[in-house]
Amino acid sequence: MSTATTTPEAGTAAGAASGPLRGTVWLVWRRHRAALLTGILVTLAACALFSYQRIGLMDFLGAKTGGADSLGDDFRIRFGGTFESDIQFLQAVPLIVAAFLGAPLISSELERGTLQLVTTQSVSRGRWLASTLAVPLVLVAACTTLLSLVFQWLWSPGHELIVGGDWLSSGPFDVTGPMLVAKTLFFTACGIALGKLIKRMIPAMVATAFTVVVVNVIWEDKVRPKLGTLHALTYPVNGDGPGVPRGAISMDDWVATADGRLFGFSTCVGDAKPDACRAAKGIVNHVTQYYDFNQMPGMQWLGAGILLALTVLVLAFVVWRASRRPL
Repeated sequence: MSTATTTPEAGTAAGAASGPLRGTVWLVWRRHRAALLTGILVTLAACALFSYQRIGLMDFLGAKTGGADSLGDDFRIRFGGTFESDIQFLQAVPLIVAAFLGAPLISSELERGTLQLVTTQSVSRGRWLASTLAVPLVLVAACTTLLSLVFQWLWSPGHELIVGGDWLSSGPFDVTGPMLVAKTLFFTACGIALGKLIKRMIPAMVATAFTVVVVNVIWEDKVRPKLGTLHALTYPVNGDGPGVPRGAISMDDWVATADGRLFGFSTCVGDAKPDACRAAKGIVNHVTQYYDFNQMPGMQWLGAGILLALTVLVLAFVVWRASRRPL
C-alpha cells in the first residue's frame, strides 16, 4: 500500500481515478490483487467444472431405470469420488480464505509498517479501514454465493444418492444455500481480527487456521444438530417401523413408554428376560427421531443468521480496536 505514495505509482493512481476503482478502493485492490484475482479465477473454474459434471449427472439419471439400490451402486462407482472431492474442496474454502486472505489483510500492513505511512497522507484511518474491509468481504460474499448456487444446482438432482443421502453431516448442509457464504465471511472476519491483534502475518495465519478447525468441531458437534426441531416416528417395540420419510436423516433411536418417556435404545437388551424388563419399565414403543429433508433450508438460514451475526460482532470489534488503539 505504501508504494502508492511513490512517484511512479502516483501516475498510475491518477489514471485509475477515471476507472471503476478509485481512491482507497483502488489501493486495496492493488495491494491484494493477487489473492483476490486468484479467488475469482478459482471460483469461475470450479463453477465451470460443476456445470460440466451436471451434464454427466443428468445423462446418468435419465438413462438409469433400475431400483434405488442398483442406481445407488452405479452412482457411487461413477460419481462417488467426484462428489466427495467437490464437497471437500468447498468445505476447505472457508479455511483457505480466512488463512490466506483474512489473516494477512491487516497483519501484513502492520508488520511492514505501511499503515503508518498511509495514515500520514490524506487518507483517514476510517476511510482506509472501510475500504480494507469492504473490498475483500464483498468479493468473498460474491464468490462463495456463486459457488454455493452452482454446486446446489449440481447436487439437487441426485441428492438422495450423494454420500448416501446424508445432507446434514456429510458436507452438503455446510456448502449449499447460505451456509458456505456465512461460514466463509465469519472465518474471514476472525482472521482479520486475529491479524489485528497478533500484528504478525505468519502467526496470524496459523492462529486463524487453528481457530477454524476448533470452531468447526464445535459447530458440527454442538450447534448444527440443534438447528431444527426433531420429528419422531413411533411404532410398537416388537413391530417393524415404516421407516423415516424419503430424504430424511435419522438422528437417534429410543425405546419409550406409552406416555412418551424415553430410554436408551439398548435398554433391557442385555437383560436375561428383556420382555419382563421392558414390561417393568412400561416400555412399549420404539421412537426414531429424524430431520426431514424439507427442514434443510430453514436450518441453513438459522445457522447462517447466527454466523452472520457473529461476523458483524467480530468486524465491529476490529473497527473499535483500530479506532481506539495506535496502528
